[in-house]
Parts: sequence; C-alpha cells; structure tokens
Amino acid sequence: MNLPLPDSVRRHLHWKSPVFLAACGGVLLLLVLAIVGIGAAVGAGGTRYDYLQIDRGPMRVTLREGALINPEHRLNVTPPIPGRVELIAVKNGDLVKQGQILGWISSTNRAALMDAARAAGGKEIAFWSEVYKAAPLVAPLDGRIISTAVVPGQVVQAAQAVFTMSDHLIVQSYVDETDLKSVWLGQNVEVSFDSFPDMALKGVVHEIAYDATIVNNVTTYLVNIYLDETPAVLRSGVSANVFLIVSDRDGVLRVPTAALSPENEVLWAAKKGADPVPKKIETGETDGEWTEVLSGIDEGDWIARRAFVVQKTSRGFSFVPGNPQKKDDKKDKKDKDAKKDPNKKP
Repeated sequence: MNLPLPDSVRRHLHWKSPVFLAACGGVLLLLVLAIVGIGAAVGAGGTRYDYLQIDRGPMRVTLREGALINPEHRLNVTPPIPGRVELIAVKNGDLVKQGQILGWISSTNRAALMDAARAAGGKEIAFWSEVYKAAPLVAPLDGRIISTAVVPGQVVQAAQAVFTMSDHLIVQSYVDETDLKSVWLGQNVEVSFDSFPDMALKGVVHEIAYDATIVNNVTTYLVNIYLDETPAVLRSGVSANVFLIVSDRDGVLRVPTAALSPENEVLWAAKKGADPVPKKIETGETDGEWTEVLSGIDEGDWIARRAFVVQKTSRGFSFVPGNPQKKDDKKDKKDKDAKKDPNKKP
C-alpha cells in the first residue's frame, strides 16, 4: 500500500527548499574539487610510482601442455578358431596375467556335436565334453580387461575381437616443435585434471617421438609420460594438464615481469622515492610473474613501476598505465599545414 508523504517531508524535497539546494551545492562542490585535483595531477606530470627493492627468491619455470590419459599398448584378443563362445571367465576392469584363461570357445564342429549330445541327453553330454575339449582364450600379456565384445553362446569368427586389453595407463601430450627444447627424457612432470580438481599426480617423461605429427600445419611431437602411481578412478580418454618442470631454483635474482619494458629496461632509482631513470638489464628465464636478472642491477637496488598516468584529452581525463603521451611537434605542424592547405602534399 502506497502512503502519501507528510507535508513536512514534501516541503524539504521541493527544489526551492533550503535542504534540496544545499544538497545540490554539495554535489557540485565535490565535482569541482575532483576536477581541480585531477588537473593538479596532470600539471605535476601525472605519473605515480610504486618502488620495489630487488631481492632473491624462488623461481619455478614450467611448460604447460594439454594431454590425454591413454593405454600405452592396446590390443584386441581374438579367438584361435571360429566357433561359439562357451564361457567368459573375466569381467571388465579385471587385472590379468599373461597366459591366464579369459574364456572358452567351441569350434564349429564341436558346437554342432555338443548340441546333438544335449538333444540325446543322458551320458552323451558328459562323454563328449570329456573327449572333445573346448579351446581356451588366453591373455597375450599382463594388463587389464577394458572391454568385452561378446556373450556366451555367441558365434564368432577367427579375426573378431572378443576382448580388448591394455597394459597400463600413461599420459600422452603433443608438444609444439618450438617447445621441444624444453623437454627431455626423465624430466619431472606434474599432472592435474579438470574432472578431478583435488587430484594431482607426478610422473616423468619416458619417451619423445622421433616422428612428427602435423595437424593444421602445426608440427608437434608425441611425449609419453609415466605416472608414479595410477589411481583406480583414472580411465582411458580422460583429459589432463601437464606441467613439465623446466627449472626449479632458489635464490634467483629477479624482478617483476610487469616492471620490464619490451626493450628489457627497468626504471632504476638511487633510493626509494628518488626520480627513476631507464636502465637496460640482461634477463634470463621467466615464470610469467617474475623474470631472472643476469646483469645490469644488483640485489638491494631500487626500481619503480608506474602505478597510473592521468592524461587530459579532448573529452576529459583518462587513467592509463605508463608515461604520458609525448607531444609530437612535427606531427602537429604537419596537421596544421594540412588544415591550412588541403591540396598541399605532406
């Protein structure tokens, strides 16, 4: 329910009331003070600096790549003869040893003979079961059953896959040719998973392919990574992120990467608060956040970073990082001449 405002409140809200005029005056005063403050900042140069003393600290450089969990070796188990599957002795996920019996299969002739014995009944079944043995399906290697393609009673051909096995799961990643210099055999690797955010695994680079794989004109090389442990929750085809550890050091002389210019210059200051001057340095590795310093500055030196710059434009003021834009007198003169004589060639 909407209630009418009291007359005393309505009088204060009228544009001619002293309260309303005082509020408007306060807002205008704040705007004027803000504009004056910004103008003073522009007149003072507009640059604000954050000062940092150079020290030593840890630096960990990694190469991040996408990856997939796959079995290192995957093969199909096929029957030695065509016939009918009599028994499946294992189930998906079972670990088996080389030579272990996975199931039994009857040849086409035995299957027909056993059907006739069952029809005759009596001792015929036991007799022919003892005389005419079924053929075993055996595991060709140590590994895990990852799929079963048949059921008992199904007729199969000699080349038809009955089981699919894998020996063990590994991490496979395709590394760009430009990053191949940062990958070597035995390199330590950390693995994370989007589907298992709380699980982090470790491993080592086991194999780097000699033959390249080209996709969309990009040359890559397959890198196989062995895990130190393989949790039971992992499955073939799970996506992963691998971090190949290029270096992991302590006591590295470093500067924030954001304080470096494209020309490898920092703003060096004699002391905290002093006017900084550009100084070129030699850099080494970087982890993105920090960059190693090889020469040019020493531990304990001060550098400055520009916090922001206030610039006056035709439409007002803007806050941008870096130095204020320098006025190009030659360009301004050309623009003025072009306005005076549009037909004059620059």
